[in-house]
Amino acid sequence: MISEPELEGEWPPAAPESPAGPAQEPAAAGGSVRGPARPWLWALGGAVLASAVWAGAWMLEDRFADAGPPIAYRHSQDLCADAKMQALGKLVGGFDGGGIPHHTETPAVDWSYCSYAMRWGEDRLNYQVQTAVEAHRKTDPEPEFGTGPGFDPDLRMRIATSELVPGLGERALIAEYAGACRIDVLDGGVVLSVVVQWFGQEGQPEPDGDALKAALIEDARELMAALRK
Repeated sequence: MISEPELEGEWPPAAPESPAGPAQEPAAAGGSVRGPARPWLWALGGAVLASAVWAGAWMLEDRFADAGPPIAYRHSQDLCADAKMQALGKLVGGFDGGGIPHHTETPAVDWSYCSYAMRWGEDRLNYQVQTAVEAHRKTDPEPEFGTGPGFDPDLRMRIATSELVPGLGERALIAEYAGACRIDVLDGGVVLSVVVQWFGQEGQPEPDGDALKAALIEDARELMAALRK
């Protein structure tokens, strides 16, 4: 802080008959006298320091952006072979066939997909399961995680409530809504999603939502273990 004598040295009294000279501190033994502090020099030094810190933070952020987010999972060319969905299959009575896989690889995002469905029956609920794994190589998916409509055009609706799933990836959300139950898992640059939908005749009872959620969590955990490098 600037001391009171220093203030007097910088701004002398208005009376011209007794001008005040710069105040001086007593010199230490063998030392020199130090002049008044310059507040603008301190301000300039602070601005330079702040600019240096900002530049360093910007370079650090840019370096991580160039490296891309960490990816701890391999790309699956046949997600149906890796996504067994055994817990869901056991709960709903099994699926018909081995599933329909699809995958694509680009410099920015690798994407794998699989769809399972039951053989249609009139006297029961019919289930379809879709699984997708996205590996983001350029940008961090975390800012948009849990905000999008998902990979199924039929499910482009707002989910009213989502629950956090502890102990699954960096962050996991699960929700039940409008004839579907969905789980999304974020882990580094990878986003894993599983959606189960059900269809039936009017008046048929709804499935056990808690059991569906438990099966989704189990199958998502198994898939992450199967794809981890």
